[in-house]
Amino acid sequence: MLEEVERWLSARSWSAADRPIQQILSAKHATGQSVSVVLPALDEEATVGDIVTVIRRELMLRTPLVDEIVVVDSGSSDRTSEVAAAAGARVVHRDAILPRIPAVPGKGEVLWRSLLVTGGDIVCFVDADLREFSADFVSGIVGPLLTDPDVHLVKAVYDRPLDGAAGQGGRVTELMARPLLNMHWPRLAGFVQPLSGEYAARRSLLERLPFPVGYGVELGMLVDALHLVGLDALAQVDVGVRVHRHQDGRALGRMAAAIYRTAQLRLARGHLIRPALTQFERGVDGFEPRTFAVDTEERPPMAEIAEYAARRVA
Repeated sequence: MLEEVERWLSARSWSAADRPIQQILSAKHATGQSVSVVLPALDEEATVGDIVTVIRRELMLRTPLVDEIVVVDSGSSDRTSEVAAAAGARVVHRDAILPRIPAVPGKGEVLWRSLLVTGGDIVCFVDADLREFSADFVSGIVGPLLTDPDVHLVKAVYDRPLDGAAGQGGRVTELMARPLLNMHWPRLAGFVQPLSGEYAARRSLLERLPFPVGYGVELGMLVDALHLVGLDALAQVDVGVRVHRHQDGRALGRMAAAIYRTAQLRLARGHLIRPALTQFERGVDGFEPRTFAVDTEERPPMAEIAEYAARRVA
């Protein structure tokens, strides 16, 4: 590991317990910064309501840390929107945001559009499929941004159990993202969970970043933030254990392909490999190929969007 990374691990890796909630709240009052929490959601009625309820109870009503909770529904076929609204979130449909640019499927698309319908100086993203959710997932990663003006992006760190076995989750992280980062961006090798779906950042950074529309958004954002603000402006906070719905192997394969594609675009903008992934499923006549397109589109920095600039002037 690079000496720079070892120093970074010592200086920029914390636990949620390192900053008591009252310290964070005092810093918020002193700086006057506002905090938005965004939950990208697709068919998450079983979990989204509990997450919103915990954030509202612990970080809005009991302790006024969070200023708004926005659930961006990307086309759920279940009652995700109704459950989220009943729990107290403001629900916005993906297609209603910036309608002049047709939406495409993908998590990164939702996160990018969320910048237009939130107002916080700090934006905190939280996946909507978490179970046994703790408010530390928000306060832990928002805390460094409020207490340290030199920090611009904070990723959550956690254990990821799989079928009851500790540390066995995060298969795409271990098999794809971590090798890529160690080989091509070794200054980012200290991130325990580089693909964490729970992270917070200053709006002033997010609006300058391009957003891969799909699963590559977390890796792309980390790499681009490194180049924009430097390693010392990035941090990570241990928030405990993350319990969520795990995807099957084929879905993980598609995720890995999108992440590799995102990395490849950042390594060489010229020569591009075939943006598709073929997987196999057993059918009546043996193994049958199924080919999936790999996300190739990226949204430009939000600061370049006219509607966003007009909103800020207003």
